[in-house]
Amino acid sequence: MKKVEIYTDGACSGNPGPGGWGAVLVYGKIEKELCGGEKETTNNRMELTAVIEALKALKEPCEVELTTDSKYVCDAINQGWLASWVLKGWRKADKKPVLNVELWQELLPLLDKHSVSFNWVKGHAGHKYNERCDKLAVDYYTKHYQ
Repeated sequence: MKKVEIYTDGACSGNPGPGGWGAVLVYGKIEKELCGGEKETTNNRMELTAVIEALKALKEPCEVELTTDSKYVCDAINQGWLASWVLKGWRKADKKPVLNVELWQELLPLLDKHSVSFNWVKGHAGHKYNERCDKLAVDYYTKHYQ
């Protein structure tokens, strides 16, 4: 399998409000940038969308090292929340419904297709690719929705 590094970030003005997402895919010396957004969304939706769209951009199964500043995404995967939500019929430990179910459901087959490890990085702390993803996300919603 090809080894790919992916960096993602989501941003939202208002939360809910206009939002954007950004991703940078790195394969060897090749870098590909992706971005998008929604007129009315939340930060967590944009964080999750960035991950989904980046994984969807891969043309074949890959070994992926994914870095994000989203505790929401990282903890859901690394702490087993996502697996638990599936088993509990998309209910959290407190029995409340899981938010953004359709996005989590879109992510699941991508996680089956690729071997993905999730890493958390502190946001806005000078990490080159995290800063780039944030700029892509903010620039997108600023240009398209404000």
